[in-house]
Amino acid sequence: MKYITKEVRIGIAGIAALCVLVYGINYLKGINIFKPSSYFYVKFQNVNGLTKSSPIFADGFRVGIVRDLYYDYTQPGKVIAEIDVDPELRIPKGSTAELTTEMLGGVKMNLLLANNPREKYQIGDTIPGEINNGMMEKVADMMPQLEKMLPKLDSILGSLNTVLADPAIPATLHNVQNLTASLTVTSRQLQTLMDKDIPQLTGKLNTIGNNFVLISNNLKEIDYAAAMQQVDSTLANVKMITDKLNRKDNTVGLLLNDPSLYNNLNATTANAASLLEDLKTHPKRYVYFSLFGKKDK
Repeated sequence: MKYITKEVRIGIAGIAALCVLVYGINYLKGINIFKPSSYFYVKFQNVNGLTKSSPIFADGFRVGIVRDLYYDYTQPGKVIAEIDVDPELRIPKGSTAELTTEMLGGVKMNLLLANNPREKYQIGDTIPGEINNGMMEKVADMMPQLEKMLPKLDSILGSLNTVLADPAIPATLHNVQNLTASLTVTSRQLQTLMDKDIPQLTGKLNTIGNNFVLISNNLKEIDYAAAMQQVDSTLANVKMITDKLNRKDNTVGLLLNDPSLYNNLNATTANAASLLEDLKTHPKRYVYFSLFGKKDK
């Protein structure tokens, strides 16, 4: 122990501090130097702002990080990302990696695992990559159409401003407000009518309906056959009387159908009228009174 001098202790402390510093830096980057891992390469045409230590996800679960990025000078336009994933993760052949842009501007890598239970990528293999801009790409595609629509939007806004500047608009809104108030009052009155008068009317209608049912039941009890027989009998009697009135073998028929009887009655009436007139004119011819007895003429 006497050989461990102060300088050796300082050196050991410095080495330990350096190891802790290296471990802390890697831990902050998401790299666990004491945990075994497997590495692969992913080739992109554009990393779209991907940085070292960016997380890697598979089915929404974090499975690794981006260890380093390289520019492929042998194939310009290609960027290679070295990824470090969990050694227990099996990447089937046919899988791809895509870069997606998050809402806050960050970029993350998703491993799209294929359904291939027979073959898989070996450590150090290159996985094809692609970029999925998501909403930003859709917005970029819509920009030309939006630029075409801007003049129309300006025209529409100008027309809208002209309409809103019309002094008739406030008056119209005031009328609409008055109409709304009137509709409110009408609605209340209608509600009152529905609550009070409608039940009474319904009760009266029910009473009328019951009366109709009663009348219908009474009509069902009428013997229509007997009534029709009575009507037929009455019509037969009327027909018989009419036939007798049209014949001349009875007094009433002669009275109605014999013109000589009518003429005789007229002559008799005329004679009676003449007799009455003569009676009024010469009453002494028909009536004679004497207080002293009969006198010879």
